[in-house]
Amino acid sequence: MKFQPSNFWVVLPDPTVTKTDSGIILDESTAKERATNILEVLAVGPKCEFVKPGDTVVVDPRTEAVRMEVDNKQVLMVDEHQIIGKQ
Repeated sequence: MKFQPSNFWVVLPDPTVTKTDSGIILDESTAKERATNILEVLAVGPKCEFVKPGDTVVVDPRTEAVRMEVDNKQVLMVDEHQIIGKQ
């Protein structure tokens, strides 16, 4: 990923996407079933100390995140302190 977040921001894939990488469009119930709060870290800001790209993390499902598009993919940005733990 070319995008470099600042400070303590962590970039995660959006678990609520309605289209797979291969182009299959998912209905709303299937998209919700596939949604998860266990995600792989795509990028981290320079001040992150707990996680690094490639880590699998657990995020509180009630976490409010910034949704945006980076490199033609929908992603979430959360602050590092919103991550509950990593595997």
